[in-house]
Amino acid sequence: MYQPLKIGELTAKLPIIQGGMGVGISLSSLAGAVAAKGGIGVISTAQIGFTEEDYDKNPLEANLRMIGEHIKRARKIAGSGILGVNIMVATKNYELYVKEAVKNGIDIIISGAGLPLELPSLVKGTKTKLIPIISSLKGARVLLKLWDRKENTAPDAVLIEGPKAGGHLGFTLDELENHEEQAYQKEIEEIVNLTKEYGDKYGKDIPVITAGGIQDKKDMESYFSLGVRGIQVATKFVTTEECDAHPRYKDAYIACKKEDIVIVKSPVGMPGRAIKNEFIERTFLGKIPIKRCHGCIKTCDPKDTPYCITDALVNAARGNLENALIFCGANAYLENRIRRVEEVLGDYFD
Repeated sequence: MYQPLKIGELTAKLPIIQGGMGVGISLSSLAGAVAAKGGIGVISTAQIGFTEEDYDKNPLEANLRMIGEHIKRARKIAGSGILGVNIMVATKNYELYVKEAVKNGIDIIISGAGLPLELPSLVKGTKTKLIPIISSLKGARVLLKLWDRKENTAPDAVLIEGPKAGGHLGFTLDELENHEEQAYQKEIEEIVNLTKEYGDKYGKDIPVITAGGIQDKKDMESYFSLGVRGIQVATKFVTTEECDAHPRYKDAYIACKKEDIVIVKSPVGMPGRAIKNEFIERTFLGKIPIKRCHGCIKTCDPKDTPYCITDALVNAARGNLENALIFCGANAYLENRIRRVEEVLGDYFD
């Protein structure tokens, strides 16, 4: 059995968060649909303005403008449902993205791709709830300790993205290749206990949410038995009618086989999980020339990067798959048809 997911004074009828997928995969249509059905819908802010005419000239302005626009669009679909945004810590001008989301009344900010150490100070005095993404007990200890010491606060929930998740991963290649499920489950239990300590200190309930390869109700309940109280699901929502992705992107998931899903090295400096295609094969042959810098990632230097991560992901969102990086979760090959959001939720909840 499951219970509603409470994050501060917010209560999601279903204990599920739809994972934020960028560029352009989880925008207002998908996020609004999930929120309307009782889950937590999430908009990815990664290069969210790529559809705007001025994006190439003014990427930052286009991105900030479309954060507000997609939140408004999602609200119309979601009604009273709960909405969040996913903002990567590695994003250039990270603080501007956070403030723009807060200004537009977002309920939750989910933040990873680095530890969001400064996030509490950026939303201080607002109602926006904070969910940092961590991948290990070590990461949880560092984040909780620093938020406690420097910001005198604790998260509203903690999200553990496991080794079967899609997109950028907070693990080394060796950790991904030699993953031991039993050891991972023990680490989850330790993170649950750790968050309880900080929850007790601040007089708040801090639910732990897990993500990565959670395929059905059985998987979900196995994590609940460890003390987890919510799950995040992304890949399974890609092949829905409501997903913002291009039809060719969805078709790539439906067509892929298990052996097509590979770990790639991203210009962001983290390993990522994607569907093998012509573009990935070309990255093995040498540097792919970069036409312009979109100012997306703090750590990227156009002179040294093997290819432009923004161009590769925007191409994916536009359906130009021959020149695209197609991020996915470990179980993408199991998705074999287009469904509606309600049907995907039915895999977990009666």
